[in-house]
This record gives sequence, structure tokens and C-alpha cells, in this order.
Amino acid sequence: MDYATLTGTIRRLALEGGAKIMEIYEADGFDVKVKSDDSPVTAADEAADAIISAGLRQAFPDMPLVTEEQADSHDITAKTFLIVDPLDGTKEFINRRGDFTVNIALVEDGVPTRGVVYAPARNRMFYTDASGQSVEEMGPFDLDAAGETQPIRVSTPDNTGLMIVASKSHRDQATEDYINKYSARDSKSAGSSLKFCLVATGEADFYPRIGRTMEWDTAAGQAVLHGAGGKVVRFDDHTPLVYGKDGFANPFFLAFAPGVDLKDA
Repeated sequence: MDYATLTGTIRRLALEGGAKIMEIYEADGFDVKVKSDDSPVTAADEAADAIISAGLRQAFPDMPLVTEEQADSHDITAKTFLIVDPLDGTKEFINRRGDFTVNIALVEDGVPTRGVVYAPARNRMFYTDASGQSVEEMGPFDLDAAGETQPIRVSTPDNTGLMIVASKSHRDQATEDYINKYSARDSKSAGSSLKFCLVATGEADFYPRIGRTMEWDTAAGQAVLHGAGGKVVRFDDHTPLVYGKDGFANPFFLAFAPGVDLKDA
């Protein structure tokens, strides 16, 4: 894989997908449908998926591709593939809360190694560069040329006062009970894969997810967190979270800066 070409391609496609999402987001109204798993989908999900999928298939025709909006057609046994969530945080989008993201990642041998997370309504973009180091681009987000970038790095956690980030739309009692096992100086809520990025930048130390996710929800965020020195492990046994699983469903997981004293489930 030519990582420099990959970085430029996924960055551009995330911006193109994000522009289409914002066009629909800023319109007077949009239709919301319900998929077979009872999750919502909008025209923005479908339009961004079409743009990103077409671009990836043109650029990398021999690479298997998994996307959320085409998941029913996927039967991938490869451990190396591209994976896309064109609009993570659909509920945030529907409720016009802004915490939604475009996510594109490369999984190699079951591990997300490169990825981009773009939050168009927040004007924030995070990605792994050709070397695998994670950066935040400062803008102005030109399609063909990256702007100023700043390397990002996880925090050095203080276990007597952690900053914890958790889901905005899925923060339930089980999550609260687990968070209460830690000494937290503060906690915040955020939508979509932005939570991984907040840990990657050191704005948070720890993101526990005790709830359903799919691989396309997490791959790009995990790649960005890995490239900033962070880790993602399963909730049950603290082994690494891997990809290419049957059905693409994730177990519960913990994303964190090394040094967080993880508690048992």
C-alpha cells in the first residue's frame, strides 16, 4: 500500500462526503428512514456513501471495501480491507447537534492502521499521515492540498483525576456504573467517533463503550488513536480490539491513553 496516496485520497473523499452531508444538514428538512436493525438512515448517509465508495473503488480497485450503507452485501473474509462509515452519529445529525463524522479507514491484518475522521459541522479533521503519525489539520480544508497540520498525542493520565468521555446518545446506567469505578476530575459527552479523537488529542484520557458498535463505527477513530499513542481493548478481557469479525459487530471496548489503570468489568 502506498500510504501517501492513501492519505491524500481518504482525506479528499472525507471532505467531499462531508460537503454533501452539510448541504443536506443545512437544508430546510430531510427524510429519515429506519433500517432493518432499527437504526436511522438519511439521504446524507446514502449520498456520502455513494461519493466515498465510488472514489475508493476507483483509487483502489483491488482492495476489499466495507461500508455501513452496503453492509448487507458484504461477505469479506480478508483481514486487510478499507472500511467506511459515511455518517457516524446519524442521531446527532438528525437532532442537529453537530457531533457527527465521516470515517474512512484501512484495516491491515485485523488492525486499523490508517484513517481519517472529519467532523464537518465542527470544522475538525484528524487523520494518520503517511508515516502513521496522527495529526489534526487546522484548515481551511482545501480539497487538493492539506493545510497546516499539528501532530497529536495522548495525555499522560493522572489516575486520581481522569478526564472521561462517553457517548452522548448512548450513555446509560451501565456506562455510569463503570465510570464510577474510576476517580474522575470531570467527564464529558460527545457523539460519534469524535470520542476517539478527544482521547487522541489529550482532551480526554479515557473512553469506555459499554454498548453496541460496528467495525465501521470505530475503525477510523481507532486508527487515529493508535497513531497518537493510544490503545483500544475489549471490555471483557482487555485484549486488543481486532477487525474482520463475522458480521462486523464489536464487543464492548475501552479506548484510553496508556497509563490509565483499567478496572475489571
